[in-house]
Amino acid sequence: MTDFKMLFNQYSWDEIQMQIYSTTDRDVQHVLNKDHLTLYDFGTLTAPAAAPYLEQMAQKTQQLTQRRFGKTIQLYAPLYLSNECQNICTYCGFSMDNKIRRKTLSDTELLLEAMALKSMGVNHILLVSGEANKTVEINYFLHAIQLLKSHFSQISIEVQPLEQSEYELLHAAGVYAILVYQETYHREVYKQYHPKGKKSNFDYRLDTPDRIGRAGIHKIGLGVLLGLEDWRVDSFFTTAHIAYLQKHYWQTRYSISFPRLRPAAGSVAPNFHLADRDLLQLICAYRLWNENLEISISTRENETFRDHIIPIGVTTMSAASKTNPGGYVVDPQALEQFEVSDERDMETIKNQIRKMGYSPVMKDWETNFAGIVR
Repeated sequence: MTDFKMLFNQYSWDEIQMQIYSTTDRDVQHVLNKDHLTLYDFGTLTAPAAAPYLEQMAQKTQQLTQRRFGKTIQLYAPLYLSNECQNICTYCGFSMDNKIRRKTLSDTELLLEAMALKSMGVNHILLVSGEANKTVEINYFLHAIQLLKSHFSQISIEVQPLEQSEYELLHAAGVYAILVYQETYHREVYKQYHPKGKKSNFDYRLDTPDRIGRAGIHKIGLGVLLGLEDWRVDSFFTTAHIAYLQKHYWQTRYSISFPRLRPAAGSVAPNFHLADRDLLQLICAYRLWNENLEISISTRENETFRDHIIPIGVTTMSAASKTNPGGYVVDPQALEQFEVSDERDMETIKNQIRKMGYSPVMKDWETNFAGIVR
């Protein structure tokens, strides 16, 4: 059975980095005149040489996005289940070595949080937890989904990597999408950021989207933590991963997220700086490479950047986010996983989307139409 790891091992981080940074002005012009872009064309559009062409890239990105997705922005909100974690990650507020008060939501607390989100009009939630494999595990997730699925049209999850059989259980339970981030594809330094816990196993995490794909999950979300390593090279490998998955699990939809390293308790400072202009260039490169890719922006980003990206290439945004378990009503003072930058409430964000000439979408489609059991 093939997996992405076989392809991944054929690439050299240093060679890809050298190729991106040796891109010329002529290379960029050639790619911008093409209708169908390759993986290496994507790398060209992330290169420093492509920066002077950002306005041209943005205009073409806007056209492609509107043609494929229309003038709509789907909104969702995260619901944090637990900040318990058995990993040490140098950039995360939930890291096991941080001396914080740990909390996992009970049934009552989970429903209170859910009702708070429903009162905001939220219909698509993302269940998030720390990676505590012995306490917040598959049975906890299945129970939480059972409690919540009658209240929301879509439930997605972002939790620790699981086995294929467990993803099959989540699929049967009605999970719409699963997000999993490699954090960085730089194998040699990955261990430095993840010195202890199951997450320190680079290959197991790398194989996770294959297990999700084989389980038949409707949508897979990928990304890296921008700021850990060279964002251009990490994004090249993310794109290679998506291209591989699309070939092997062609009935699945794919999304990309752009979590920039944000302040958190005990976290490291970014190793590589990613300016707003760089992030815009990266978003455009993804859209020009693949017009069907769903592009998501979270409340990690400030409101000015989020407002300006609406008419360019984004298709999905989180809103009114709380990144701590119980953060909406149960325990607002609990430690956040990271600091939220855009703190506007749901109605303010919806009104801003309308002001930009777009429609906020709270309910994209019925899971029943895709044959997902609810």
